[in-house]
Amino acid sequence: MFPDIARVVQEIALLLVPVLMAVTFHEVAHGYVASWLGDPTPRMAGRLTFNPLKHLDVFGTLAFLLTRMIGWAKPVPVDSRYFRDPVKGMMLVALAGPAMNFLLAVGFSLAARAVDHAAGGVLPGSMTYRLLEPLAYMCVAGVSVNLALGVFNLLPLPPLDGSNILAAFLPPHLAARYLDFGRWGFFVLILLAITGVLGKLIWPPVSFLAQLLL
Repeated sequence: MFPDIARVVQEIALLLVPVLMAVTFHEVAHGYVASWLGDPTPRMAGRLTFNPLKHLDVFGTLAFLLTRMIGWAKPVPVDSRYFRDPVKGMMLVALAGPAMNFLLAVGFSLAARAVDHAAGGVLPGSMTYRLLEPLAYMCVAGVSVNLALGVFNLLPLPPLDGSNILAAFLPPHLAARYLDFGRWGFFVLILLAITGVLGKLIWPPVSFLAQLLL
C-alpha cells in the first residue's frame, strides 16, 4: 500500500511542472490575444503574467492531476465590447489557449528527444542517469498534459474554448442560446467524465498526436 502511495506522490510531483506550465501559458495566451485586440481588462486584472499563482484554481488543478482529463483555471476576464469585431475577437481569444498548449506539446517533445539523446551514453544507475530519468518523464508528461488540455478545451461544450469557436459560425440568436448553456456545462462535463465518455472523446486524438510527436 505505502509503495503505491509513494509512487503516486512521485508521479504528481513530476506532473506538477508540466501542469502549471500548461495552465499558466493557456490563460496568458487568452489574455495577450485579448489585449492585442484592444481589451485592457486582462492587463488591468493582472493576468498578463506567467506567475502560476495568478491563474491557478486549486480544485481545477487537483482535478486535472487526478483525472488527467478534466481541469480548469481561473478564466481570464475578457470584455468583447473592446473588440472591433466581437464575434471574431472572441473566436481568436478562444483559439489562443489550445494553440498555446499544442505549441508547448511540440516544445516538450523536442526537449524529450534532447534528453533521450543526452542519456544515450550514460550508464544506468549513475548520478547523471538518475537526474535525466525524471527529466525525461517530465518532458513526456508535458506532451501528454498539453495535448490533453488542448483537445479538452476544443470540445464544443460551453463554457470550453471550443464553444466560442463554434459560436462564431452560428447565427447570432443561435449563438446566444448555445453559449447560455454554459451554466450547465460543468455538470455535463462531470457526467461525461464519470461515465467514461469524456475519455473516449479525448484520448484517441491525444494518443494519435503523442505518437506523432514522440
